[in-house]
Amino acid sequence: MGRLSALIVASHPGPGAAVTVFVGLLALSLGPPSPGLFLAILVAVLSGQLIVGWTNDLIDAPRDAASGRVDKPVAQGVVATTTVRRCVAVSGIVCVAFSLLLGVVPGIVHLVVGVGSAIAYNMGLKSTPVSWLPYTVAFGSVPVVVGLAVSDAMPPAWMVAVGALLGFGAHLVNVLPDIADDTATGVRGLAHRLPERAVAPLAAAVLLVASVVGLWGSGIFARGGTHAAIGTVALILVLGLAAVATTGHGRTPFRAAIMIAGVDVLVLLLPR
Repeated sequence: MGRLSALIVASHPGPGAAVTVFVGLLALSLGPPSPGLFLAILVAVLSGQLIVGWTNDLIDAPRDAASGRVDKPVAQGVVATTTVRRCVAVSGIVCVAFSLLLGVVPGIVHLVVGVGSAIAYNMGLKSTPVSWLPYTVAFGSVPVVVGLAVSDAMPPAWMVAVGALLGFGAHLVNVLPDIADDTATGVRGLAHRLPERAVAPLAAAVLLVASVVGLWGSGIFARGGTHAAIGTVALILVLGLAAVATTGHGRTPFRAAIMIAGVDVLVLLLPR
């Protein structure tokens, strides 16, 4: 693996790209913004995600090495920590500059509440009973940042609630595959303090509530006709997935919870 490839892997490109695309689509849904503002939103979010991913691997390198994680370039020594730190510094400068281009208030919210919460998670909150809080706060702030940047107005309360619930559920889903390794290396977040079999059902329940709040808040049922039919199908789908997440075995609950989260994201993007 070359240094560039290692840096990309260490940045957690999957989640970073997913969050950036989601925020971009949300901006188009609430706006649309001007091309310049849209580009600023994408760069601000992507640079923030790079900071979060790289700091996560820097801080977790000793634990990842102890767990024998071969998918972690920093822990494996494939890329030097000094190189990753320099990348974090450059991304930080870019993130601050482009966040403030969104406006002072949305920029500060993104930097402090969004990126700041994620860094706090990496730096230690992930090992406490409030490990869920950074995810919840950060995801809940996304509609606020986008709404203030695009239309200079706060988004509807239901959108903030869906974002926060999505963050809580995403935290539980994110932890699921690594519970055993995390516990062995001293990480004791909320999910690690619960019975392992209870984590997926709890994630599904939280994401199900997010789906209901989102479908109700979007007013899709009140529009009748095709809109109501789509809302009904979505509700039946998430109920079925929640049942699978609660009763399934192996990685099935994890996959079901991920699919519910996907429905929640689509609900936030519904035309209003």
